[in-house]
Amino acid sequence: MSRVRIAIGALSLSAAGFVGLTAHEAFTDRAIIPTKGDRPTVGFGSTFRDDGTPVQMGDTITVPKALARSQKHIEKDEMGLKRCVTADLHQVEYDLLVDHAYQYGVAKTCASTMVKESNAGNYVAACNAYPLWFRAGGRDCRRPENWGPQGCKGVWTRSLERQQKCLGAQ
Repeated sequence: MSRVRIAIGALSLSAAGFVGLTAHEAFTDRAIIPTKGDRPTVGFGSTFRDDGTPVQMGDTITVPKALARSQKHIEKDEMGLKRCVTADLHQVEYDLLVDHAYQYGVAKTCASTMVKESNAGNYVAACNAYPLWFRAGGRDCRRPENWGPQGCKGVWTRSLERQQKCLGAQ
């Protein structure tokens, strides 16, 4: 693992980051609603079709098309992140921000404490901000009663995993 921080403009999502993102998103060949109150997703968590219209229940996709759609989505997210992140980052820190933007959107990630603290050079504080992302569909995903079918335990555990990976890069 690189311990060198690199200018944001020179970074792109690593292969390990892409594999981690797609593993967390878990492939579905048919549109599903992953957590109660969420919008339909298909492939690797895609909420939009290639033409920009929202995924609808009943939509289907193949693995190759889902991978291509995710890559296109990531490229767009990376352009947005490079407009708001001014800090030099470790590859792992960058991969985690891209992963977060994929899940929550570039606007929310750019407005996040992770980006604000990174831009201020407070990298440990940036890492420790990931667990602030514990809600889905208005529910507190830290609470076991929200972990059942269509529950959101994964939202909480993913935030904790991001924090640990980020802290491990410091």
